[in-house]
Amino acid sequence: MSRRTRIQRRMRRRHAGLHRLPLNFDPGRHDMTRPEDGWHVDDYRQPLPAEPPGPPVPGGSWEIACRLARNYEYADPGIIREICRSGAPEPGRNMLLEGRFYGLRFYLGLRVGDVVDGIIEQDGRRARVWGWNYRTLQGHLERGQMDQEVRKWLDTGEVEFHLHGFSQRAPIPNPIVRLGFILFGRATQLRFYARACRRMEALTTAALATRRQAPDDKPV
Repeated sequence: MSRRTRIQRRMRRRHAGLHRLPLNFDPGRHDMTRPEDGWHVDDYRQPLPAEPPGPPVPGGSWEIACRLARNYEYADPGIIREICRSGAPEPGRNMLLEGRFYGLRFYLGLRVGDVVDGIIEQDGRRARVWGWNYRTLQGHLERGQMDQEVRKWLDTGEVEFHLHGFSQRAPIPNPIVRLGFILFGRATQLRFYARACRRMEALTTAALATRRQAPDDKPV
């Protein structure tokens, strides 16, 4: 058996055991839109290529960005990457991430909380929204929830990627890891958000360009 196969099997076993772990915080006790003592609230909005006003265009910016968000492709693999998931985001499904932190690697368990798919109204404007959130499990370096949504404003055609995070450092038994996270964890978290937004914009733009060029590449 190759080393790669052994690692894959070990990761699948880790993922299979996540169902036994509880969340390491109580979502019902917190307002995840307002700062609380010891908690960080982060909100990022990344403009994406616009579409004409009205419903999303088939194969357009909104649909492409939804696919990228569904598959967690916007995450910078230099900071964090998905290892295992049992399917598309659905409430209660677990996923295992690998966090990379100053030469160290950590395996982070998460559970999908909610999936949003429909029309929202905000400040008198309507938007088509698809998105989901995940919540941290026991053993994660942090406690909290991250929401990722793709929105299209129907009146103007603007498309945006929205990241909203509510988090704090979890108890970390290892003193060296705890000190490292105190010193560098918040900076790494903010770098993840910023790179995720840039990556989402770059991947969406590239996919649109490829789609537009595809008909020209076909033989006549």
